[in-house]
Amino acid sequence: MPDVGKIYLLMRPKKGKEISERLQEFPKNLIFEKLLETNSTDIFQKLIPIAGDVGEDNLGLSPQDRQTLVDNVNVVIHSAATLDFQESLRPTVNINLLGTRRIMELCKDAKNLKVMIHVSSAYVNSFLTEAHEKVYEAPEDAEKVISLVGTLNDQALLEIEPKLLKSHPNTYTFTKHLAEHEVVKCADLFPCTIVRPTMIVATWKEPVPGWTCSKVGPQGFLMGAAKGVVRRLPLAKENIADYIPVDVVVNQLLVAGWEASKSNSGLSVYHCSSSTCKPFTWSMLDSTVNSMLHKYPLKSAVWYPCLQFVPSLLMFRISAIFVHFFPALLLDMMLRLTGGRPILIRLHKNVWNSLSRLERFIFSEWKFYNPNTLELCKKLNQTDKELFYIDLTMLHWVEYFKSLHLGVRRYLNREKESTLPAARKKDMVLLMFHVIWQLFIIGLLWYIFACLTGLTLAHSAFIAPVIYILFSFL
Repeated sequence: MPDVGKIYLLMRPKKGKEISERLQEFPKNLIFEKLLETNSTDIFQKLIPIAGDVGEDNLGLSPQDRQTLVDNVNVVIHSAATLDFQESLRPTVNINLLGTRRIMELCKDAKNLKVMIHVSSAYVNSFLTEAHEKVYEAPEDAEKVISLVGTLNDQALLEIEPKLLKSHPNTYTFTKHLAEHEVVKCADLFPCTIVRPTMIVATWKEPVPGWTCSKVGPQGFLMGAAKGVVRRLPLAKENIADYIPVDVVVNQLLVAGWEASKSNSGLSVYHCSSSTCKPFTWSMLDSTVNSMLHKYPLKSAVWYPCLQFVPSLLMFRISAIFVHFFPALLLDMMLRLTGGRPILIRLHKNVWNSLSRLERFIFSEWKFYNPNTLELCKKLNQTDKELFYIDLTMLHWVEYFKSLHLGVRRYLNREKESTLPAARKKDMVLLMFHVIWQLFIIGLLWYIFACLTGLTLAHSAFIAPVIYILFSFL
């Protein structure tokens, strides 16, 4: 954007790299391929890295850097957070709650702040099945929580955690909820807006359809399914799953900030969601997901893709023994013999162990009402509606998931379109091995049944089709 001045990025050194080194890697990211077709890398000179950390006092800023921000920043977008659902209270309070407080303190000092945009989450209100675009009462007194984190040891903090969280499912939603109230405290001083995305997924349109760098949510499901590793998925396929493309989220942050900046102060809240305006259910993909996996297969697939949705965790665990762990055991054994690193059993164990924690999110349905967002759409002129699209009316979920799958193939699996012919040949080979494997399992169970009953294989032949039918339900 030619009329935008400098963009200051609060960055931490990572993996032994200074922030200047990390910034130099930006142009190499595949997300910028489209941008660099029409622009030189000079465009990245607008980005100014600032060494800091929301988890440190004063944001870890040097006096000089803080003064630079105070003197020059007009718009603040705060999106830093720890999203780990397993994390304990201490780090989540420090980063999500106190980190937001530190950002707000910086905003108070800024000399010419036009707007503060806080990236929250729709799931801060996951204790409700239906939520509106308002800040709900805090689940606990923030000062009390901060005091407990500062005085109790880890064990004592862990013991008191359920009492503090109340109806919140984890420390993430709890601390992000408290963080919203840090924003509320400053709404009389300068314009503030809170944008609450739901589950963020791959791009809808920009920079290219299907771009993603995340293995969380449907991207991870489809990545595992395309490799043949994930063959069963526990979910209530008739429930609405609230997904929102990442480019829509970015657009809404900018549009919400633009609208809020028209005032001298005040607070606005927006749900960046699809559940009430363009709902998606996995039943929409029930008949097409496997044909999609085979039309655009992976050259790196290790088993024949065959994804089925199962309606309960119990059913998933039973199925997983046969369709996840047995093949994983065989493939890990082959990896050991060929000098590779066996990882599949460990991967499936991690999934198995995490399911209880995620069950509420897998099988619950939420409705996040977004009239403020719909009203925001109407305030854009036609040019801005096309540039900063936040209206989901024209999104078609089946076509979108085709783009998402192709994005997963290209950006997560790093397989270009030129690999498709070889991938399709491998898909046919994997089908042959899949059939042989099924025949082997049926034959093995048939033999075990014959031994246990004392019948000959010929006299116990009736059990083979029974095993096949039972196996098809797994």
